[in-house]
Amino acid sequence: MAFEIFNRRYTGSKNKLVPWIKKVIGKECPNCTSFCDIFAGTAVVTHGVLELFESFTINDFLYSNEIIYNAFFGNKPYSDEKIHKIAKKYRYLDSNTLEEDFVTKEFGNKYFSFDDAKKIDFIRNDLEKRKDSLNKREYDILLASLLYSLDRSANTVGHYDAYIKKPGIRNCFNYELIRPLSLNDKNIKIFREDANTLASKVKADVVYIDPPYSSRQYSRFYHVLETITKWNKPVLFGEALKPAPENVSEYSKSKAIDYFEELIVDLRAKFILVSYNNTYASKSKSSKNKMTLEDIQKVLEKKGSTRILSIKHKAFNSGKTEFNDHKEMLFITKVGVFNE
Repeated sequence: MAFEIFNRRYTGSKNKLVPWIKKVIGKECPNCTSFCDIFAGTAVVTHGVLELFESFTINDFLYSNEIIYNAFFGNKPYSDEKIHKIAKKYRYLDSNTLEEDFVTKEFGNKYFSFDDAKKIDFIRNDLEKRKDSLNKREYDILLASLLYSLDRSANTVGHYDAYIKKPGIRNCFNYELIRPLSLNDKNIKIFREDANTLASKVKADVVYIDPPYSSRQYSRFYHVLETITKWNKPVLFGEALKPAPENVSEYSKSKAIDYFEELIVDLRAKFILVSYNNTYASKSKSSKNKMTLEDIQKVLEKKGSTRILSIKHKAFNSGKTEFNDHKEMLFITKVGVFNE
């Protein structure tokens, strides 16, 4: 078994919508060769449209996502033999011979079983020890594989805002490699920046935008993955064992529409596509959208001719909020003037 890029549990993932989005782009955005995924998240949309474009810009401000992008989309060579040899060692670890470290002490018997946490600790420490003998792509592939493997075994409902409180967490961690993509014929640039900061630095024929809409912060939802990626062993707080806040998105705050307008003004593109859903009517305060459909449409129409397409879709819901008659929408803006 090998993990594909879409084998993740991720709030707001567009994996099931990729065929529809790809079809829309193919029809509505002719004669385009470059694509920018500026809030890439899982990057499944970029993955889904690889055959439509020649060059790509992939961006997200999470450290864990940057590692995953480098592992899957990177164009640096790597030794398949080397990573499989190391992966085999990780696959057959005996937790009884391993020492406790950060993951075991902080997350053991909470987000992971005690034995699984010891394995995660060992692998993460071992990767740091191997850094000098691995090139950047090999390191990223092995670390991304750890992130996918531990996410599969985590004692959660799909994010890390809380762990499931139950006795006797089952040992289920299995280290498996991701399947890196072979994209030698594509020009890929990967960034870890605030989207608004990046907007004025890049240009693309098509820019796809899927920002966070609710008050839920992705850096807080996936803090365990962020902490294990950075391996800075921070002080943790509260019942959910989160570090001090960082990478807080302005799109999850009350002035989100102001930041969205700033982003749109700065973008250099022929077409702008914005994903949106109708959860702004949700009864859950944390699920309510910070930007309404009407707000977004007004901003986009200042940039160019804008249409809205929609499709019925059952949203990924890791909590108890019910979304009836849920629709995913796609704004398509044909920019009036493409500024070089």
